[in-house]
Amino acid sequence: MPKIITSSPWFPWRQSSDKARAIERSLARFLPLSAVLLLCASWLGCASADPQPATSRGAAAPAVPVAVATVQRRDLPVYLSGLGSVTAYYTDSVKSRVDGQLMQVNFKEGQYVKAGELLALIDPRPYQVALEQAQATLFKDQASLRDAKLNYERYKGLLQDSGAMSQQQVDTQQATADQLEGTVRTDQAAVENAKLNLVYCHITAPVGGRIGLRLVDPGNMVHATDTNPLLVITQLEPIAVIFTLPEDSLPSVAQHMRGGPPPVEAYSRDDQTKLATGKLLTIDNQIDQSTGTGRLKAVFDNKDNALWPNQFVNVRLLLEVRKDATVVPAAAIQRGPQGDYAFVVKPDKTVDMRPVVVSLTQDNVAAVSSGLAPNEVVVTDGQDKLQAGSKVELPTANPKRPADAPPAGQQ
Repeated sequence: MPKIITSSPWFPWRQSSDKARAIERSLARFLPLSAVLLLCASWLGCASADPQPATSRGAAAPAVPVAVATVQRRDLPVYLSGLGSVTAYYTDSVKSRVDGQLMQVNFKEGQYVKAGELLALIDPRPYQVALEQAQATLFKDQASLRDAKLNYERYKGLLQDSGAMSQQQVDTQQATADQLEGTVRTDQAAVENAKLNLVYCHITAPVGGRIGLRLVDPGNMVHATDTNPLLVITQLEPIAVIFTLPEDSLPSVAQHMRGGPPPVEAYSRDDQTKLATGKLLTIDNQIDQSTGTGRLKAVFDNKDNALWPNQFVNVRLLLEVRKDATVVPAAAIQRGPQGDYAFVVKPDKTVDMRPVVVSLTQDNVAAVSSGLAPNEVVVTDGQDKLQAGSKVELPTANPKRPADAPPAGQQ
């Protein structure tokens, strides 16, 4: 630091060495700050001389790679989905209707049988003997009845011809004949009952279906009052599915049933494999208040035995088919504060943010009532990096069309 001469005429106020030292310290602090300010001014001047503004550099941002799909116009099936349980169309627990020893079992476990086919035989000999006894009693009482009728005719003739018989005797003989006729009718009923018990000894299949496991072995005594059946037959062709739908959907289902039973599809537990196709049979007559759902019953031919009783399935009821709907993949629809929108790719490979109105979303397909036109290209992946006017990089393959994907309700 140069030494300041205090005796200079330019510093008349510095009259002592103490004042001179104070001024020297002030100048020492001021000079570094001035140097810093000069450096900042120089840097700002260089920045203002940059020939490329910030906005110009931002316009050169790289294109955003996206996945796209083509808007298409086609028929869109509308499905209602519910969880269901497979139920045998008929389930019969076959029991004995008479008491006796189980003599024969004419079926194998898991066998398919037809209605009327012989399944088991209970010892018929006691019932055959009872039938013969009833027939003998009937024969005896029929003879007595014939004799009483002949005597009645004789008494009536003697009364009319010679008066040898009184009216009381004639009436008594008529009553005897009537009593014997009643006895004969009772005997005839006993014979029919014995014949019926003899028929019950032959246990036949009440319906066609598949036999489960055998529950009673041959040689055991069975009774009509036994709680356990001999076997269980389940009818698998056709077979039924009971499923539920929200109560708000039931009026629409009932309305569409007037035009015929709607088709119903049964899918596997993971909702990926279609097991069978059938038709809706009926809607239950009440709604479950605890769940707010109604039960529906569908029938399937089940020729390939793809459905089994008590199996859980996902059910899809085809409610209607919307003709000439404008559809896009559901992934193309974005939600914002102002409503739904989609990014539409323009010919110059920039995107336009287009407001849309979605009328229906079915699985992975959305039906758009306004905002999009057929053959336009929309972005289905990468929208989080886009804004209106962004440049995009399209895939090398052709844009995926909704028709290339499985129809709604199918996989």
